[in-house]
Amino acid sequence: SEQNVNGRSVGEHSGESNTMVAAAQPLHWIYDLKKLQNILSETPFPEFRVQSANPFYRRKTGQQSCYGDQAFVLLESLAECGVLNIEDLKERTYTFFGPGSEYDSPVNQVDRPKGGPRPQLPIEGPWRHASLKSFLKNYENKKKETGCDIDRQIDGISKLAPIVAMYAGKPELLEKVEQATRVTQNDDVCVSLTLAGARLLEYYVLHGSSEKALDCVLEQLQDEHQKHPEGLDQVVAGHLQQVKAFLNGRLCMFVMTSVVSFITALPGAFQAAVHGVLTANAFEEGIRNTMRCGGCSCSRGSFIGACLGAQVHPSLLFFFGLLFSMNFLMLIKKKE
Repeated sequence: SEQNVNGRSVGEHSGESNTMVAAAQPLHWIYDLKKLQNILSETPFPEFRVQSANPFYRRKTGQQSCYGDQAFVLLESLAECGVLNIEDLKERTYTFFGPGSEYDSPVNQVDRPKGGPRPQLPIEGPWRHASLKSFLKNYENKKKETGCDIDRQIDGISKLAPIVAMYAGKPELLEKVEQATRVTQNDDVCVSLTLAGARLLEYYVLHGSSEKALDCVLEQLQDEHQKHPEGLDQVVAGHLQQVKAFLNGRLCMFVMTSVVSFITALPGAFQAAVHGVLTANAFEEGIRNTMRCGGCSCSRGSFIGACLGAQVHPSLLFFFGLLFSMNFLMLIKKKE
């Protein structure tokens, strides 16, 4: 029913996605699997680890990664404007990540000289990565197209929750997702994979849990008369078929096969996130499974959390009272 769809929408964009990111942040970007296994041996519950082991940056437990913060900026813009307003989103993104922000530090300089002294890792505070640096530079230079065209990371997919929640079931969904993605990632591969992620998340928002979800997305991608066709749709369908063929395998084994790139790069990061969605039986299991794989667990976790959260009733939401949810409710109240 419409009431259930709305309930799942609120549920998935007001906590689950960013809860996953915050839960994984203390163990984010660990690529040394031996080190990760030693950490995981201390407790079967790695989420919200009090002492950060992140080798690149350090933030307090419960705070977001650069992926979760981008999702919150998008959510804030949608809540304030009532629709996707690209200029507002650009302005808020610049304010949140640009000069004078918590992200503005010497080691996070937009034009840090190549060959210069490298920062001592981990840095204190959040990490400003390539696509954000490119966005800031393009925005300051007043370019119409502000997105980075060389950094193929999973940013767009990790911040899908709020935009899909607002436009799920509406014909303009994919158009809005592409517009929001290109603000920071102006790359066709990034866009095509993000649109596939939006299709899967929309399915869960509209229909709840179903074993037919992936097959439905594949049918859409292979439909000659589909809405918002992309030139890479058949390639994306191939990536998803690889995931489908490995559903009986463990997520960590899937992430580390030659099929998938064990970093934040696409398409591997998206494939691993989809595998995590389709093989988790519960929200907690989803975050723990992807954290145990190492690498960019925050970005994968964001998408996994959104999809799992969209499948359950709001009364069952995991960690619903976290700060992200509170911020969303405050924004809605302010809007009213």
